[in-house]
Amino acid sequence: MTQTVEDAPPELTPRQRYARRQRRRSIVVAAASTLVVATLLVAVVVRAPGWEEVKASFFDGDRFRESFAEIAPAFKLNVRVFLIAEACILVFALLLAVARSSRAPALFPVRVLATVYVDLFRGVPVLLVLFLLGFGVPALRLEGVTNDPVFWATVALILSYSAYVSEVYRAGIDSVHESQRSAARAVGLTSTQSLRFVVLPQAVRRVIPPLLNDFIALQKETALVGVLGPIEAARRAQIYSSRTFNFTSYVAAALIFLAITIPLTRLTDWLLARQRRRTMAGGPA
Repeated sequence: MTQTVEDAPPELTPRQRYARRQRRRSIVVAAASTLVVATLLVAVVVRAPGWEEVKASFFDGDRFRESFAEIAPAFKLNVRVFLIAEACILVFALLLAVARSSRAPALFPVRVLATVYVDLFRGVPVLLVLFLLGFGVPALRLEGVTNDPVFWATVALILSYSAYVSEVYRAGIDSVHESQRSAARAVGLTSTQSLRFVVLPQAVRRVIPPLLNDFIALQKETALVGVLGPIEAARRAQIYSSRTFNFTSYVAAALIFLAITIPLTRLTDWLLARQRRRTMAGGPA
């Protein structure tokens, strides 16, 4: 079929052609510089006096395949803990942020409790919270309370990360201009309705990229579950290393974590770039 004049692609302007040439040039320069740096790093590492010992200890192909087969099934526990904790954190942290952002005088005690909670769990290392809950609660021998270490490890991650994520939510709520609340009240919405239908939708949309950053960190922190006894990916790598006196299993575990965190990181970068373009174009954030 013959292409008509209307179907033909529009001709690029000189400015667009220049911008395209600049992008191509930047890509070529970036690729060349990356190749040079990578080559230099490889040359330095390979020429190091202890490279052969390091290669045998960390990059043994047979050990990698053998340990990977053991570590991969254990990684399912990391994924399960991550998904459960993430769902709970999203809800609980939002409640904390709303409580801290409330303006009603009657809710002053709630604001104080939320502030104390956030300060407490942001100040205590996650590892200590894991120890306190994973070892302390079962020691109480409370009737009807589970002693499952996976459960308490998940609870510890939820409590700790909810404090951080609530601050991300609160920053998003505070970023919504006061005129949005005023406009909502002007059309007859109550304070609660204004928060629910006007403020929160804008706030949540703005904080999606930083939320993803927190959840990337959460995915890595699931490796701490192993300190309470459950066999997750990092713990399985440690067991394999102790049995074989070889550290290649740690490399295998690291690659499995990277398979999850790198796509999440690229997604975060893409969302940030899209949000920046919308902001510069004057569109909705």
